[in-house]
Amino acid sequence: MSTTAQSPATGSVPTQIRDADRAPRRRSSAIILFLSLGGLSFAVLQSLVAPALGTIGSDLGVATADASWVLTAYLLSAAVLTPILGRLGDMVGKRKVIIVVLALLLVGTVLAALAPNLGVLIVARVLQGAAGAVMPLSIGIVRDELPRERVSVTIGLLSAIFGIGAGVGIVAAGPIVEALSWHWLFWLPAVLVAIALLGAIFGIPESPVRTPGRLDVIGTGILSVGLVAVLLAISEGEKWGWGDGKTIGLLVLGGIALVAFVLVELRVKNPLIDMRLFKHRGVWTAHIVALAFGFAMFGTFILVPTLLQLPTVLGYGFGKSVSEAGLYLLPTVVAMVVSGVVAGILIRRIGPKIPMIVGGVAVTVAFLIPALGHAEEWQILLSGVLTGIGIGMALAATSNAIVESVPAAQTGEAISANTVLRTIGSSIGTAVIAALISSNVTAQGAPTDEAFTIGFWASAGVGVLAILAALVAPSLRARRREAQAAGVDDFDELDAASKP
Repeated sequence: MSTTAQSPATGSVPTQIRDADRAPRRRSSAIILFLSLGGLSFAVLQSLVAPALGTIGSDLGVATADASWVLTAYLLSAAVLTPILGRLGDMVGKRKVIIVVLALLLVGTVLAALAPNLGVLIVARVLQGAAGAVMPLSIGIVRDELPRERVSVTIGLLSAIFGIGAGVGIVAAGPIVEALSWHWLFWLPAVLVAIALLGAIFGIPESPVRTPGRLDVIGTGILSVGLVAVLLAISEGEKWGWGDGKTIGLLVLGGIALVAFVLVELRVKNPLIDMRLFKHRGVWTAHIVALAFGFAMFGTFILVPTLLQLPTVLGYGFGKSVSEAGLYLLPTVVAMVVSGVVAGILIRRIGPKIPMIVGGVAVTVAFLIPALGHAEEWQILLSGVLTGIGIGMALAATSNAIVESVPAAQTGEAISANTVLRTIGSSIGTAVIAALISSNVTAQGAPTDEAFTIGFWASAGVGVLAILAALVAPSLRARRREAQAAGVDDFDELDAASKP
């Protein structure tokens, strides 16, 4: 009797069929694991050094203000290289490019761990910043390689991981520096990067989906000038002064360059970022939500630890150590994990609009609570849980909204633009909150209680902006019509896959 025959008595599934089903699932799980490790490594490295800037500066013999270039270099590199590498992934193959990106991340991380001075450390951080492209490349690989029924959940998980990694970095920095040294802020992530790199080399297939054409060199140059000018002004504006000629000059230069970039991209045959994608309601609303949540995410990562570490004698501080303050962000991280996966499941059934709205409402309420009162620990913890829910929901929804709104061949460039906007939002959030804290101080130099109240209100206001953008986002039915007009055919396949 053939082993492939199904038993009528038991209705059992044939062995060969079961094995055939398991093989693709095992490969899909491996792909998700390796991509998750790569994304987690990048996100952790983005925030891990922030709490240790004083220690790093002291050890290298430089002021903390100069050591802040460790963050600025990473930010600028990620913003500039993400759209370039995302576009190259669409052109030459996402697997090839993500291997190069992870290799650069590994080299940069090891170099940072060995850095004898600030100059070498800054160069290492520039290399690490190339890994900003991990997000668009990973989502492109997921869209190309995974079964349709797993795409939305996986994108939700990967999107949440970028928020999770940033939270883990803030949580882990204190204990690592206290128990070991700041060099281990790079040695430990290097292990994850190495595993992710080996997984990409041996466990991820090359996608057949390509976008033929050439890299838009002129557009690349103009965009680089625009992003560097704007982000440098935002990052250094507090130190230079917002009315300083350098700050204003860079903002003007950046604005002109970005306008010129849009005009150039509308005219070239093979644009770096197809600006016509922005006309789709499902795309531009997702970009606004990403910008707002970039602000909100780093707003909470600055406000909460700073408030917790202030001495209790002030009457509003909690007197926590760096390590203890980091632990208060653990509920935020856990909530991101859970809500990211839940959002992916919801998106598969009802589309990304509702999870995007839920995310906006959650994060707005999360900041309203401490804006109205932050004298009790439960207020901080509840705010953190709601922040995690909001970020996990919204980031998963924005990525899925874009994937469902653009053709597969343009996934990399579209997600790259979303990633860059979230990075800009993070920079603005960091700069605004830092300015609020530094400009409202007591006679002893500590931030006032009012500074935190204003910061929480500002973040809540940005949350309202996210809600408004999410409300304008197209419904599932409207998104289907818009996607079909744009040449996206995922909807019918997703509908079929979701049916029992």
